[in-house]
Amino acid sequence: MRIKDELFGKEVLDADVQIAGKVIDVVFDTDSFEITDLVIKGSGLSEQIKASEDLVPMELVKVIGDKILLKGEDDII
Repeated sequence: MRIKDELFGKEVLDADVQIAGKVIDVVFDTDSFEITDLVIKGSGLSEQIKASEDLVPMELVKVIGDKILLKGEDDII
């Protein structure tokens, strides 16, 4: 997988299928080269004004497809 082509700019949806933001970067483990977190920036006018970024652990990712869907409370054990 090419990280830049496959993940950057992809919309992230929460468990309620609301847009949480878009992937702007990733964090990876330098020993295993596995992605550990997605860095997302919120969408909307208020999010564009402030420079907020959130880290989403890969453990919270349910599906990566055209969009990235996060797990809900029912999915987390």
